[in-house]
Amino acid sequence: MVTVGMTVGLAFVGYMATYLNGLRLGQRQARLVRINEQLSEFYGPLLALMEANQRTFDAFHADFALGDGRCPICDVVVPSERDLAEWRFWATTVFIPNIKAMRDVIVSKADLLIETEMPAVLLELCAHVSGYEVTLARWTEGDLGDYVSIIKFPAQELHEYTRDRFARLKIEQARLLGKQASVRLARAA
Repeated sequence: MVTVGMTVGLAFVGYMATYLNGLRLGQRQARLVRINEQLSEFYGPLLALMEANQRTFDAFHADFALGDGRCPICDVVVPSERDLAEWRFWATTVFIPNIKAMRDVIVSKADLLIETEMPAVLLELCAHVSGYEVTLARWTEGDLGDYVSIIKFPAQELHEYTRDRFARLKIEQARLLGKQASVRLARAA
């Protein structure tokens, strides 16, 4: 009788261990799938668009900087007509399409946020884009008086936010994939 009880007890313990291990592996796999989605559909595209926009703006600034190094659009009270025409060309060709794409990622993939609430920097970006939509509408009507969004682009904050969240998720992804050496190297960097 004791042998039967021990056998049943051991079988139950074995079953529970298998069940709990399967549950843990399932949760780990679900977490990895979620992180992969966050990286590929939200933070990755947002970071790539942010970096492309920043590098393009830096190139614009380098090419069109005034003699003293100031930006003809950002740092000048009244830009020249030539600078404004060049700015409108770059804005409609590169900058506004990029920030609209960023906004579209935020609006369409907000369920992939790490945070439980929408971060203020992302709301600020969306508001910046809306401000530029008014500016664009005026340009199409021939009113060229305004040349920037009424709401400032949160460049530094957005850059820090996207890089931080992307890096965090990459570290977690590497940990879940069992790449501990990669995690240690990434944390050391």
